[in-house]
Amino acid sequence: MTDVFDTGAIAAVADERSTLEAFLDYYRSAVAAKVRGISEDDARRRLVPSRTTMAGLIKHLTRVEMSWFQHRLGQVPAEDLPLVAAVMEDEESDFFVGPDESVERLLARYAEQCARSRATAAKFDLDEVVPHPVLGEAPCAGSSPT
Repeated sequence: MTDVFDTGAIAAVADERSTLEAFLDYYRSAVAAKVRGISEDDARRRLVPSRTTMAGLIKHLTRVEMSWFQHRLGQVPAEDLPLVAAVMEDEESDFFVGPDESVERLLARYAEQCARSRATAAKFDLDEVVPHPVLGEAPCAGSSPT
């Protein structure tokens, strides 16, 4: 896990990619650390009116990683990514934690997905443009509209 002070030190002297990766990994680790060690019951307890739980948040973040890095950046079709496809049917489905999904397994799956995200992102330059299927391609920062 990247310590916040290590992250700050990295950001102070690193290139842009290293800085972005350090902060993203820090936040990935921080979220997982908040859930690690709590009971299954506490991880599944709903404290707000929505389906949100600590366990559900980890499952949701796994889907977010999958959606942004594999689906959008890596161009893997949504139907090949079950968590991504399911949320297209029910936008809160990734917050539902089944009785067979333990917190330990959800955290492991999240870590695996973060590793895949890192590998996918490493294949692209930071200024790579990946068109959105509905919104198209955004103009680069600093360019003037034509």
